[in-house]
Amino acid sequence: MTQKSIAALLLLTLLAACNTIAGAGQDLSAAGHAVANTAEKAGASK
Repeated sequence: MTQKSIAALLLLTLLAACNTIAGAGQDLSAAGHAVANTAEKAGASK
């Protein structure tokens, strides 16, 4: 493989990893909001 091919492969791998991490962060945030909303509905105090 040429150096350009290797660089392109590494760049694509990094971009895919960033997308996966961002998606996981959004999922965790949504779960946190769901827990907070459930606690508020149950009457938990802040």
